[in-house]
Amino acid sequence: MTQTITFWGTRGSIPTPGPATTRYGGNTSCVALTNGQDQVVVLDAGSGIRALGRHLSHSTRAPIQADILLSHTHWDHIQGLPFFEPLHAANSRVEVYGARQGQVPLREILDQQMSPVVFPVPMDHLAAEIGVTEISEGSFEVGAYAVEAFRLRHQGVTLGYKLRPTRGGPTLAYITDNELGPGGDYEVAPDWREQLVRFLSGVDILIHDGMYSEEAIMERLGWGHSTPRQAVALAAECRIPRLLLFHHEPANSDEVIDRMVADARDAAREHGTTLRVDGAIEGLTVTLCKE
Repeated sequence: MTQTITFWGTRGSIPTPGPATTRYGGNTSCVALTNGQDQVVVLDAGSGIRALGRHLSHSTRAPIQADILLSHTHWDHIQGLPFFEPLHAANSRVEVYGARQGQVPLREILDQQMSPVVFPVPMDHLAAEIGVTEISEGSFEVGAYAVEAFRLRHQGVTLGYKLRPTRGGPTLAYITDNELGPGGDYEVAPDWREQLVRFLSGVDILIHDGMYSEEAIMERLGWGHSTPRQAVALAAECRIPRLLLFHHEPANSDEVIDRMVADARDAAREHGTTLRVDGAIEGLTVTLCKE
């Protein structure tokens, strides 16, 4: 089965449109995974999901079935959801998966961002068939994919995902908003790193947080993010063939990210690995083919 991964938003924290971000993109987190069937799996619903929704609405006549896996509910990962066109189509079905935050249910969080005080149309007035499924760490199926969720080192309950086609094919891991370094105080097990390495065993392509440079991270320990070199070290340890650096710092221009990617490639060579390292670019499509 041939799969395609398309990046619709690669930025972290806040959208950053403008001439300095035209190559890597200014929209916040959104990645779409398709397999040639009617289903589309969407990883996060940042501002990039708006363009994805328009693409889906204008490229198919069939009813749209979308499953959205939220890493967490910080604004840059849900802010585009109200503008996702399939939500406004009566024949569409959209299922949103994610974790509750503390005692606040996921449905309530999504309803709050569409409250009349901040948005004109409440979620229960939208035309599509919309479901909200709360999840935690563990395994479940979404259409043609076996999905595993793993808790990350980030503020609140943040989940990384591993998606394996049930009929065989390359496996994708999506790990954003994750602190690989020593900072922060998170509700994870003492052997969390070893668990993460086991979780990523057998993955063919890893999308990982590479938000901060080695210099910037020293002032942002505990902020829940990683550096490209930290992501390279993880990918090398797990023997993953390809790494895409994601969740770019909003203050970083295309030229700054170019330098960070180049340094990450140097780090991969230092590890003695054939790991391929790239920066995630808005509009980039990666094709994964079953061997």
